[in-house]
Amino acid sequence: MTTGAAVFSAVVAAGGAQAPGPEARAVAYLSVEVPRWRLVHPCYSCHNNGDATRALIAAAGRGHALSGALDDTLAWLATPERWDSNQLRGGSEDLPLGRIQFASALASMVDAGRATQDALDRAAALLLVHQRDDGSWTLNPSQPLGGPTFYGTSLATAAARRVLARASAGSVQVPLARAASWLRTASVETVTDASAVLLGLEGDADPAAAVQRRRSLDLLRGGQGPDGGWGPYVTSQSEPFDTALAILALRSLRNAELDETIRRARTYLITNQNPDGSWPETTRPPNGESYAQRISTTAWALLALLASG
Repeated sequence: MTTGAAVFSAVVAAGGAQAPGPEARAVAYLSVEVPRWRLVHPCYSCHNNGDATRALIAAAGRGHALSGALDDTLAWLATPERWDSNQLRGGSEDLPLGRIQFASALASMVDAGRATQDALDRAAALLLVHQRDDGSWTLNPSQPLGGPTFYGTSLATAAARRVLARASAGSVQVPLARAASWLRTASVETVTDASAVLLGLEGDADPAAAVQRRRSLDLLRGGQGPDGGWGPYVTSQSEPFDTALAILALRSLRNAELDETIRRARTYLITNQNPDGSWPETTRPPNGESYAQRISTTAWALLALLASG
């Protein structure tokens, strides 16, 4: 069965013959592609399995049916000790990225009752060795601008901090404070930076966090394009990943004044969804081709639609 046929079958199984909405189409696509990656490649991809699984868990929490094909991936993610034995081919060479993505997915699994808090604590401990002296996580010095499969310093730090904040072990408290300090003082120059800082500082009400949050919000307000989307810079063409990340960041503020901004961004994502339920991959530079980045971009877009619907 071709991928397109498999997606169609998954859609029909989940929702019958009625035309599915954008979220259901994305769920159908990812429900096929996540287990398919493991069948085609000798790994659980650190570039997309974490984000895609996290998106599917969020979808399940909102009533979307998932097939049992994800059970193998969920079982693997629930055991952090297995992560380092992942094969070093097929897109899993980046150990720090894999650990952050997998730990983020594991946090979602804990919320859904598919993993234990103890497993999350063990996963959080794996992140500590990659933290830099300044409190940040830099996954790839050659890729300072974040993207869907390689993040960048600001998004990696925000994601790691959110995982550490969920851990119960006392050993994470100092690294957690260092990450929080970095997010409050980081230079906010790109849309990715602004979105990541808002996500990383979610819930923090101290003056330093408030100043950084305002700086980030101002950049996002000034960077939304006429089509409703965002690119990596305020003057860039709109991209699905950057738009999805901005939606998630703006939703984290829980500010009704941003509803119209978010609505326009949702329209951009829905308009640019592919017929098979995926989104065109956001690549750096733009307009490239990457199967892995298509999966991850689709995961971020689905997360954004679920959070803002």
